[in-house]
Amino acid sequence: MPTQTATVPAQPPHAPYENWRPPVIGVSLLVPVGADGITVVDLCGMPMLPVGAVGDGQTPQEAGYRVLTDPSGGLRLLRRVAVDRRQMRRRKVITHIIAAAPMTREAVTCLAYRDPRATVRVMPTLQLLDQWPTGRIRLLVSLQALATGDTACIDTDVVQPQAPPALHR
Repeated sequence: MPTQTATVPAQPPHAPYENWRPPVIGVSLLVPVGADGITVVDLCGMPMLPVGAVGDGQTPQEAGYRVLTDPSGGLRLLRRVAVDRRQMRRRKVITHIIAAAPMTREAVTCLAYRDPRATVRVMPTLQLLDQWPTGRIRLLVSLQALATGDTACIDTDVVQPQAPPALHR
């Protein structure tokens, strides 16, 4: 008895990936402490810069004040120093890095993070660079932009000297 072999139709070429979901827009705060310290949040032993979401109709600066609250009013956000854009598997993630005026160690102890499980503390900048390899480029570029007065753009780990005009709000 003859056997039939099924032929599988050829697959059409893959269409280019398109973002069909809106991007996730967030804000990260860069709060320097003295000459060599940085404010971090420690969540389950993982230090990172304080981050939060930017809501609809909200500016990154407004969202930044929700990330860290300061009852004494000592937290002053200055300006956006960098924008980090990354294409993740299913959507684009855009993070605005906002620099704050330098604070003292005592003032940092008054800050409260949006997630009550995390603790706010001061960490030496070099130690954070060693312990946070995924955020190393973001931190270095943000510190440089803060020092030079520029606004940098990080596009999938490629650093550009200024943010594109479409990202200026």
